Order: sequence, then C-alpha cells, then structure tokens
Amino acid sequence: QVQLQEWGPGLLKPSQTLSLTCAVSGGSITTSGYVWSWIRQPPGKGLEWMGHIRYEGSTDYSPSLKNYTSISRDTSKNQLFLQLSSVTPEDTAVYYCARWTYSAGSFYADYWGQGTEVTVSS
Repeated sequence: QVQLQEWGPGLLKPSQTLSLTCAVSGGSITTSGYVWSWIRQPPGKGLEWMGHIRYEGSTDYSPSLKNYTSISRDTSKNQLFLQLSSVTPEDTAVYYCARWTYSAGSFYADYWGQGTEVTVSS
C-alpha cells in the first residue's frame, strides 16, 4: 500500500516562499512508469494541477505557475518537494501530492496524500 504524507508551514506571509514536503512510503518514487504530482485546491474552487516529477526525475509545470514553482526530490529519503515563490493570498489552498499511473489506456492518480492546508495572510 502506497502512502503519501504532506507537510509544510501552514501559514505564510505574502512574498514568502512556500516549501512543502511529501513523504512516500510503500513504493519508490524512482519506480519506472510513475509520475508524482502536486495539486492544490483553493477554498471553494476546484483542483489545480501545479506540476509533476517523473520517476526518472524530469519535471513539467503548469504554464501559469512555472515561473514560481519548483518540484524536486530526494531519492535517498523517498521524498518530494514543492517550492512556490512570492506567494500571495491567492495561493491559499489545500496542497496535495499524488501518484499517477498509466493503466488500461488511462492515466490517473491512484494514490493521494491527505493534503496540507496553507494560508497566506499578512
């Protein structure tokens, strides 16, 4: 059973940099075929894909966030990281990490973390 656990600061001020960690257990983040993403959900809004890192380490980002977002990993700790710079109150959201897999012709997220709430406020 794969488990993902996110954590982070909870509260930031505008212009600060958000740093989140996602610890993965029950499976390696370097296992071939899997993609590990960061997704967020602002209050009252839908899910927003922020970016992902593939099993071999390559990354892709949402065009609207790519100038502010960095996704990285520590394979020795089996952890993923998200950095979001110059945060504003609009970055207030629950942040999730999730594993995506391709099976039977579909690409879908089969495991999610429970999410970590981040509030940006002065």
